[in-house]
Amino acid sequence: MDVRFMLKYLPVLAEGALMTVELTVISIVVGSLLGFVIALGALSRNVVLRSIAHFYTWAIRGTPLMLQLFFIYYGLPEVGITLSPFAAASIGMSINAAAYIAEIVRGAIQSIDKGQMEAARSIGMSYMQANFRIIIPQAIRRMIPPLGNEFIAMLKDSSLVATISMVDLMRSAQQMYSATFRPLEIFSAAALLYLLLTTIFTVTFGSIEARLAKMEA
Repeated sequence: MDVRFMLKYLPVLAEGALMTVELTVISIVVGSLLGFVIALGALSRNVVLRSIAHFYTWAIRGTPLMLQLFFIYYGLPEVGITLSPFAAASIGMSINAAAYIAEIVRGAIQSIDKGQMEAARSIGMSYMQANFRIIIPQAIRRMIPPLGNEFIAMLKDSSLVATISMVDLMRSAQQMYSATFRPLEIFSAAALLYLLLTTIFTVTFGSIEARLAKMEA
């Protein structure tokens, strides 16, 4: 394996890596907002909202991300909706992340002792006030570890957007392989960049988790 060859093309792959990070961050931010809403729907006393939320998580978690990307990028043009690869990738990954994050949020909220809700209601708080002032702030601390895992998973799953011509790290590696026919060096360099990114974010979320643990101590 020619290390100098790897280093030569590393900057080109790094550009793709930046796009991978951008796409992942957008997907996690939008997915978290949507997932939070879905989680509240799943916990709602309204049967219709609960049914919609459960159907969403069942449908999205039960189908592959690649299929969802294909549906958005290749399927929607059939009904007159044409999206760029980046837009399709962002929407597809956000929708996918939301289903998993909704379950993380729901589980974290349900893990809080029910006595705290009863205590909040006993001092005059409404159900929504008790949730947003007492329950959810505590649940957020418990969401951090699984949210970190979801972020890392999305970072790696973002490689699937190469299938819809989105130029991320994986797509850049494929294009360089097609031009150089040096798969060992190209894909080794791409693997190193993925490892670097996942390590950085693993350490970051680990630090956040440690700080929250100290606050609770």
